[in-house]
Amino acid sequence: MKILIGLLAALVIAVGGYFGFEFYVQQRIANDIEATFASVRASGAKAEHGKVTFDLWHRSVTIADISGEFTAEPPVSLRIGRVVASGVSQPTDGRFAASRIEVTGFEASGGIGGRSGLRASYQAPRLDVSDYAGPAGPLRRMDSTNPADIYRFALEHFAAAAAKSIEAPTLTLKLGPSGSSPAAGAGDYTYSGFALRDIKDGKIASSTVQRVSFNVAVNAAGKTENLTGEVADLAAYDTDASAMLALLDPARANDDKYYRVYRQLTVGAYQISFQKDVKMHVDGVTVDDVGVRPSRLQFSQLTAIVDAAPPPGTTPTLQQTRDLITKVAGIYEGIRIGGAAVRGLSIEMPEGAARLAAARLSTLENGKIAELALEGFEGKAPQGPVKLGRFALKGLDLANLMRTAAQFSGSRQDPSPEQLLSLLLLLEGAETSGLVAPYKDSGKPVTIDTLNVSWGQFVGPIPTRARVTVKMSGPVDASDPEPFNALAAAGLTDAAVNVDLGAAWNEAERSFALQPGTVEIGSVLTAGLRMSLANVQRGAFSLNPLQAAIMAAQIEAGALELTLRDTGGVDLAIAQRARHQNISREAARQAMTDAIREAATQLASANPDVMAVAGALTRFIENPRGTLTIKVTPRGKVSGMQVIESIRTGSLAAFARFQIEATTGR
Repeated sequence: MKILIGLLAALVIAVGGYFGFEFYVQQRIANDIEATFASVRASGAKAEHGKVTFDLWHRSVTIADISGEFTAEPPVSLRIGRVVASGVSQPTDGRFAASRIEVTGFEASGGIGGRSGLRASYQAPRLDVSDYAGPAGPLRRMDSTNPADIYRFALEHFAAAAAKSIEAPTLTLKLGPSGSSPAAGAGDYTYSGFALRDIKDGKIASSTVQRVSFNVAVNAAGKTENLTGEVADLAAYDTDASAMLALLDPARANDDKYYRVYRQLTVGAYQISFQKDVKMHVDGVTVDDVGVRPSRLQFSQLTAIVDAAPPPGTTPTLQQTRDLITKVAGIYEGIRIGGAAVRGLSIEMPEGAARLAAARLSTLENGKIAELALEGFEGKAPQGPVKLGRFALKGLDLANLMRTAAQFSGSRQDPSPEQLLSLLLLLEGAETSGLVAPYKDSGKPVTIDTLNVSWGQFVGPIPTRARVTVKMSGPVDASDPEPFNALAAAGLTDAAVNVDLGAAWNEAERSFALQPGTVEIGSVLTAGLRMSLANVQRGAFSLNPLQAAIMAAQIEAGALELTLRDTGGVDLAIAQRARHQNISREAARQAMTDAIREAATQLASANPDVMAVAGALTRFIENPRGTLTIKVTPRGKVSGMQVIESIRTGSLAAFARFQIEATTGR
């Protein structure tokens, strides 16, 4: 009996001690939690909570009815029905750990910008956090009236925390007008399967959303319409919060280094439907290596852009539009993207469908895109189907293009020549390939196999290096410009053209050369031209007309070489002359050679070399499918302006200053 009584007494003492210790721990935890909420209130924000309970056996803490509101403009409010932390511990002073945290009844809402007219409200029935470790209380005092400091405060705590995962089976976002006026973008968004995994040191290994569905109000042609859609498999990999902290830190305003925010962003199938039977589908989107630069992208800049937007329902003034475009241009200088691709874009409309295999961006840095390309386009024009293999813009200075557009917008005056030339500085070139489009109402297509245009090596806004490459084919008719109307008159219905022209200025040698210079018209001829100018100084490219004229007067003519290869053009010209004069082909050929000899005789007094050229040219006509080469070399220094003036006035004096050679071959 004594043993039994002793055991019962020990049990009563143990149970009493357990509940007594549990009560003590609960009170201590409640005091610590209240102290944390009190420190938040001390910053000027509202922070309240309900009952706090502790289960010693399961080492779990429950906090009910959490609410808070930040007084920053626009205000942000937070409500949580209950937080249950299980397996809690305190590994070190100032740290808190839990094997599992369950949050139920999560709600957060706040305005977006000062004048955008939108208020966002997030709701999550349940949030689950596993293997959490983080600060047991605020790391510092927060300025609740400063939105930037609120975001910075939250990111600092996030960077100091770790978790295996944070999951929300369902998360909803409601965007609605803050007032009575409708607001663009208002609608409902539902996220399914939201998950953050492997969170540590401010980094998130992966952030995924299985599906997003939305119903949004958009403004189209002055009318509000509903837009519905669904996006699958959103993901972000290797997210780094330290990059965003840099944007919120005023001390980093001069930091010109790029900080990577995401290693990769991906989006799966994307579908959108408009009310007017318009549907859009995207197979997927990928964005690689996204970074930000604090010196060009501060939080204050972003809020200034939002605040610059006109109030809902109002038409922005010209100055408001310019200011907004200029501010947005600065954002592009603060973002770096290693590469991006949109795949499988299709749009279905009552007028027809259009498809694009891919749109690709190659490196956006300092506001400049290395290459922006569209691939595999298929659509329909009024005259017939249109296909495009690839179109690309190279070296596109997007930020300065937007600034230039802001300057031009609303101007009643036409841009000056200097302003138009300055646009060349914003683009290095363009490329088109595989374009097939209907030609007028002929029922035949024009095909552009290749069209490349590039320029560079600027003196002021004037490029001193350029190249054009064209390879195309299509029908010709009498209404076309020369020489294609002549080909149509000669009986050709189709023509193929290849062009390769390049020109560059060498400042060290003060020379300007056209090379290569090749033009090929299929079944007609191939022409090759090499030409040079000497003593071309930098001032010749000045926008000052007087200075440019003075420098141009010093330019000297250089060597010129022209090579013609007949691929059917001689016979074509003879046949056309025979038809027009109603004579035989041989008579037409003789008439052409006689005309050449007669013209040469008149020019021989100025330069006897012309007779040798005439002889070579007549042999070229008499023996089709041959090659004619003409070389022109200046005798000493010859002013380029004198040559131009002689050509303009019809004077023959300039011919005497050149040596002319001509040869023929097969």
